Amino acid sequence: MKGHSSSAEKLAAACASGVAAAYLLWLVWLFVQNHWLLDRGGHPLVTDFLGVWSAGWLAERGAASSAYSGLLQHAAQVEIIRHPFPGALGWPYPPSYLFVALGLAKLGYLPGFLVFMGATGTLFAAAVRTISRERLAVLLALAAPWTFANVMVGQNGMLTAGLLGFGLVLLERRPVLAGVLLGLLSYKPQFGVVVPLALICGGEWRAFWSAAATVALVLLSSVLAFGTDAMDAFLVNLPMTAHTLLDEGAVGWAKLQSVYGAIRWAGATNLAAMAGQAFVTLSCAGVIGFLWRGAASPARKAAALVCAALLCTPYVFLYDLPALVIALAFLYRERTFDQTEILLIAVALGASAAFAAFPAPMGLVSTIAVAAIVARRTVLELQSQAAIIPSAS
Repeated sequence: MKGHSSSAEKLAAACASGVAAAYLLWLVWLFVQNHWLLDRGGHPLVTDFLGVWSAGWLAERGAASSAYSGLLQHAAQVEIIRHPFPGALGWPYPPSYLFVALGLAKLGYLPGFLVFMGATGTLFAAAVRTISRERLAVLLALAAPWTFANVMVGQNGMLTAGLLGFGLVLLERRPVLAGVLLGLLSYKPQFGVVVPLALICGGEWRAFWSAAATVALVLLSSVLAFGTDAMDAFLVNLPMTAHTLLDEGAVGWAKLQSVYGAIRWAGATNLAAMAGQAFVTLSCAGVIGFLWRGAASPARKAAALVCAALLCTPYVFLYDLPALVIALAFLYRERTFDQTEILLIAVALGASAAFAAFPAPMGLVSTIAVAAIVARRTVLELQSQAAIIPSAS
């Protein structure tokens, strides 16, 4: 890439093409066998997308606040799929995301799924292409295990990655539009912990105020569209969701790809896990403040922010990790990868792929591996600057 096609690039393209084709063939086989999307009766299978689509189905019927009631939403899901099922597919999102859910519900289940995956996948691929400036990067992004994790269950990780990627790459040229895109990330507020800090430390005030205005406008619009009952239900449900996921471990600690999840998975207490998570969050905030106030390249600042956003919250799942591809695209934009960095990328990809055979917070290993590339480049740059200063004097 960047100038000429090498044998290594051809090999990477061939491998990525093979993996992407294998994904597609596997999904087709699962669909034909009624193990993906629809059962033998043509009814939706119980996957994450059912939770989104059923919330839109309720909103379409004027019962948006019912999506925040576990009992009422479960009853709606049972009615949709035409048979009872154990467990729960909750709706933890703010009412603003009901706009997306409602639009998908109006399309029907299967068309809604395909449109959502197609639209978010296109946004994700376009962001990777725009950031990296390489067509091959899109193929590598589609072959990443995190992309497959999204398509399997109909999740929104590619939407998050696309908004984050375009929001950061447009900061220099279109700061107001960048702020709008970053503000739309408020549908997943756990990933916005360090974004305002970065914008403030970087002096990106136009983007900061644009993002703040977008968040306010989206929240107001959701209240006008779905009523105050939905917002009240969301706020009441928020601590209950946190208690269910963290204190009770309802989805299992192995699925939480965070510092908190890893500590709980290792057998430690909730207090120990929260302390570990708090330490990492504060450390990441310090690093982001240092980098965004300093002279690091915009690409490395963006990559660091993506990694920090994933590390700063206990609520990270494997399907959230397409954002790591955005971080890698920014790192490639800064310069090509050396052998050590390629090894770290292999670790990142391999760790998440291993999750299928070894359920554990392997996604955290992936995030740490990508963050290590950012840290290594920063340390090498600081060492280079320290070496230049004495010789100049």
